[in-house]
Amino acid sequence: MRYLIILILLFFIGCKEKQVQPEFSIDKENWVKRKVDISKLDSLNHGKSYLSVYSQIYSFSQKKKYNLTGMVSLRNVSEKDTIYLLRADYFNTEGENIRTYFDYPIYMSPMETLEIVIAQADIEGGTGSNFLFEWKTPKSCPEPLFEGVMNSMQGTQGISFTTHSRRIK
Repeated sequence: MRYLIILILLFFIGCKEKQVQPEFSIDKENWVKRKVDISKLDSLNHGKSYLSVYSQIYSFSQKKKYNLTGMVSLRNVSEKDTIYLLRADYFNTEGENIRTYFDYPIYMSPMETLEIVIAQADIEGGTGSNFLFEWKTPKSCPEPLFEGVMNSMQGTQGISFTTHSRRIK
């Protein structure tokens, strides 16, 4: 009987699905391909934008949190001008810089959209995470637009909402 119980336990342990750890590494190669030297470009407007993003939200109380996927959209809204993003920094609820996606100029073609995705299992940002973007645009060019779309689907329940950037400099 003892061997039967041990055999059953081993069976259940062996059948348990392996928990695959999500990979939160950043594919820096894609950002490096967009790297550009803007030192010879003059007369560019300079700005900085803040975007709130949520890795988690509270559900029912402060003791229960709900994880979200965050999709950050970086948009060049100009039909004719290339714009330049200088950095994209991700901060957690406590205001600590937890991730820098790039800290050198990259280009965005007219009407182009770039994306950053924060995986649902990546809760490092917490309930008050945010981004700082620094950018340069040609004179008379509209400033870039940064938006966040947070969503989650669990069973038959879903949640989705958006945030919009605010220029801070």
